[in-house]
Amino acid sequence: MPKTVTLRIDDNEYRTFKKIADVENRTLSNFIETATLKYIQENELVDEFEMDEIIHNAQLNQSIKRGLQDAAKRKGRFV
Repeated sequence: MPKTVTLRIDDNEYRTFKKIADVENRTLSNFIETATLKYIQENELVDEFEMDEIIHNAQLNQSIKRGLQDAAKRKGRFV
């Protein structure tokens, strides 16, 4: 179920967001939602090519497994 979020922005930001939303024929809320999701996909998630590289990097996977084992044993320290 959709949730309502209140966002406080200054007048200049509002005008900028509104202008871009109008150019893209979107509502302001749809523009903000779409821009936020795009930002997350581009900056926080691994794309399919990066994931393929990670999966096929044996040395990296061994290191990750050792790290998980050490963490489970509470070996080492968090830096």
